[in-house]
Amino acid sequence: MSSEKRPASTSFGSSQLVKRQRSDNDLQSSALTTTNGQNGALIQGTYRGAGLPSSVMELTGHSGEIFAARFDPTGQHIASGSMDRNIMLWNTHGDCENYGVLQGHKGAILDLQWSRDSRVVYSASADMHLASWDAETGQRIRKHPGHEEVINCMDISKRGEELLISASDDGYIGIWDPRQKAAVTFLETQFPVTAATLSEAGNELFSGGIDNDIRVWDIRKQSVAYSLIGHTDTITSLAISPDGQTLLSNAHDSTVRTWDIRPFAPKDRHVRTYDGAPTGMEKNLLRACWDTQGKRIAAGSGDRTAVVWETSSGKLLHKLPGHKGAVNDVRFAQNDEPLILTASTDRTLMLGELSR
Repeated sequence: MSSEKRPASTSFGSSQLVKRQRSDNDLQSSALTTTNGQNGALIQGTYRGAGLPSSVMELTGHSGEIFAARFDPTGQHIASGSMDRNIMLWNTHGDCENYGVLQGHKGAILDLQWSRDSRVVYSASADMHLASWDAETGQRIRKHPGHEEVINCMDISKRGEELLISASDDGYIGIWDPRQKAAVTFLETQFPVTAATLSEAGNELFSGGIDNDIRVWDIRKQSVAYSLIGHTDTITSLAISPDGQTLLSNAHDSTVRTWDIRPFAPKDRHVRTYDGAPTGMEKNLLRACWDTQGKRIAAGSGDRTAVVWETSSGKLLHKLPGHKGAVNDVRFAQNDEPLILTASTDRTLMLGELSR
């Protein structure tokens, strides 16, 4: 695959920012629950004043299942992407109003990222394109063609110049400078790529696909340095710990795993396996994430819950019900607020306060 530019479609669609009121249905919902540390029973979540009218807020407005949801770096805003081809922007606090809709993709929105300054939203779509959007005006800044199949996920560099990576069913991983339409380069694999993330330093790239293995790429050499083997089904998400030393993976084998990715780690880099988040019948690319301190991890589940574990011990801390479909994505707030966000096949987001 080349990284040549392709002409952008003139019928991409409207990118006008649309005001839309959120539904007040279930505003006082109490579905978010926490785990009693003594007996493991589920108890009612306790509201402790994180700027929400209720301990859990249901965000409605999407007309299709929601595949991705992200807090911006300030923690003040949320972006969500859906099968309905729309990206919705929400306020994190108060009544969590939907203050904008970004329109233009011709396929489902499968992943999202915010720029580090919170001014740009990046999107990956089943229409085989990445796009960048001005979060203040709602205008599409740029369309990024190059992939030839569905783009399953994307990531953004943590420091230095902002770079994007994308992973596609066409078997290629794209590396992009968001200031340009065309990709900087493509890394070729032999199988559809379903998960990818960049290291903290930006010198390594981690990818996973339908062959069950995680590959660690030396970006400078554009070659695989080593592989992490252990999952027995498709890799659905990858994420680096806040300290940059551990990789978190989720897979269709219904396990979440951590891996030691330090340069001189032992040959067996597998650290721990976390159970309790089954894939379910839908076989969506369920995602897992770290909290800001790396002390907890969370994963979406096919059993309609979001699951939270203690990283060091593997102890199940929370099994959060409330959704009526698979939980495709889950995120901790990035600004140390005790908030957790879930996105579901049931077309809703849930934002609630999570006990520490």
